[in-house]
Amino acid sequence: MIETKQKANPVFNTMHKTIEVEGLDIYYREAGPEHASTILLLHGFPTSSHMFRNLIPALSDKYHVVAPDYPGFGNSSMPTVDEFEYTFDHLAEIIDQFTEKLGLNKYSLYMMDYGAPVGFRLAAKHPERVESLIIQNGNAYDEGLLDFWVPIKAYWADKADENANVLRDNLLTIEATKWQYTNGVRNLEAINPDNWIHDQSLMDRSGNKEIQLELFYDYGSNPPLYPEWQAYFREHQPPALIVWGKNDYIFPAEGAAPYKRDLHNVDYHLLDTGHFALEEDGNLIANLMRDFLEKNVDIHKTH
Repeated sequence: MIETKQKANPVFNTMHKTIEVEGLDIYYREAGPEHASTILLLHGFPTSSHMFRNLIPALSDKYHVVAPDYPGFGNSSMPTVDEFEYTFDHLAEIIDQFTEKLGLNKYSLYMMDYGAPVGFRLAAKHPERVESLIIQNGNAYDEGLLDFWVPIKAYWADKADENANVLRDNLLTIEATKWQYTNGVRNLEAINPDNWIHDQSLMDRSGNKEIQLELFYDYGSNPPLYPEWQAYFREHQPPALIVWGKNDYIFPAEGAAPYKRDLHNVDYHLLDTGHFALEEDGNLIANLMRDFLEKNVDIHKTH
């Protein structure tokens, strides 16, 4: 038998850091070679950079990977709704300042759920900085807001306590958080219960549900910006990888297809899983990302 030695790619330990932005501690995970192509990972609701805990080491041998927590989420500061304006405009401003403090002048954007309205604001503001888009169950088209959004749209129309309580009782409980992770998956046993226990423990902190209600309300600021984001797609044509859990009730597959109307270079994958696709298909998504980035971003590098 002939023995062959396979050279292992180096894997960088994930560093856990904080940086001050607008007087707040913004926590972030960072790994990979400092001068490699950067991937900025933007998380969804009700989670944090915790959702990327496995994706980061899967990419960090070759890419500089950065995943911040928004204010009110994860390990970042959690000012009250009276101390901080919880809007998507403001979250995007925080992340914009965060990228500038870290010197991230070029990056690919991985956007999931809330990460989409944060990331698309960044992209529309700084199109020259965005090397590519990785879109995972994140919306930019009216077709993507279906049945799940009916009670949230009622809240947009009338911010009454009655409408708030419907959302509080149905979207901010441990049962709802577990449902987000398990609905639409192929195999329940593949989903780690630490996910919803971790997320819910942070959402159960005093004052956090009020933060989440403010963001539910302000999500109504996003659909009016869809035409602007779509114009950005058409004008700047960033390469895009779509890796979408097609069984997601929150952001169904109807929201994935329209990207192909406006973007010419789309690597499009509907995956047989749910909302948090990384939990069941993380290895697949990491491999698709590596192939996509090698073809669309690395080819332009002169390192």
